[in-house]
Amino acid sequence: MTYILAIDTSSAWCSVALSLDGATPLARHQKVSAGASQLLLPWVQELLSEATIELNDLDAIAIGVGPGAFTGVRLGVAAVQGLATAARLPVLPVASLDAIASQLIQTPAFVVSGAQSFVISVDARMEEVYWANYRVGTNLLPQRQGDIHLTAPESVELKNIDFLAGSAIAEFGDRLLASNPRPFASSHFDSTIGVNALGVLACAQDMWSKGLQQDVHLLEPLYIRNKVALTSAERSLQHG
Repeated sequence: MTYILAIDTSSAWCSVALSLDGATPLARHQKVSAGASQLLLPWVQELLSEATIELNDLDAIAIGVGPGAFTGVRLGVAAVQGLATAARLPVLPVASLDAIASQLIQTPAFVVSGAQSFVISVDARMEEVYWANYRVGTNLLPQRQGDIHLTAPESVELKNIDFLAGSAIAEFGDRLLASNPRPFASSHFDSTIGVNALGVLACAQDMWSKGLQQDVHLLEPLYIRNKVALTSAERSLQHG
C-alpha cells in the first residue's frame, strides 16, 4: 500500500489530502482569511489519525510549489521540508497549474465538452496571468505542452483551444479572450476551479509511479516571475 500525503497552500485555500490504496483519499479543503499556518499541521495529524498511520508510514509527501501566492507557497514548502526531513521521506513537487488541470478533466462540464486541448490561466496579480496549454492524451492525466508562462492577459495563446479554465477568467474576462480567433461556448469555461490537494495528489501519484520523487533538500518554490525577470535581465546583458 502506497501512502502519499499532499499539501497545497499556494492559493487562498488550505488543502491537504492523503491517498489510500483502493479507497477515496482523505481530504481537507477550506478557504482561509488569515493564512493556512494554523490549520495545516493539525489537518495533517487528523488525516494520519483517520488512516491509523504515523508520519513515518508515509512513502512520500507531495507539495504544490506554485506558481501562486508568495507567502502561501513558502509556508507549504517550509512545512513539507520540516515533515519530510523529520520522517526521512522523499518529496514530490507539483506545479499548481498541473494540479488544476488534473482536476479539470474530471469535472462533468469538461467531460461533456469533449475537449482535447485546453488552457489553465490564473490571476498572477500585477495585471498578469500564469497560464499553460494542455492536451488530453491516452494517459490518465493531461499532458502540459511546454512551460508555464507569465504574460499580460491579452497574450494568452488560445488558438485551437477547446476549453478555458482558471481564476483569470473572472478577473480579466474579455482581455483574456483578445487573442481567441473564435468564441468559446459558455459551457467551455470553468472560472471557479482552483488548486486543490486532490489535484496535487493525482499528479504526485503519477510522478511516484515513474520514480520522479526527489530528496527534500532539493525542494524549492516555483517562482515563474523570478525566472521571467532573470531571463529578461540575461537578454539585456547579451544585447548591452
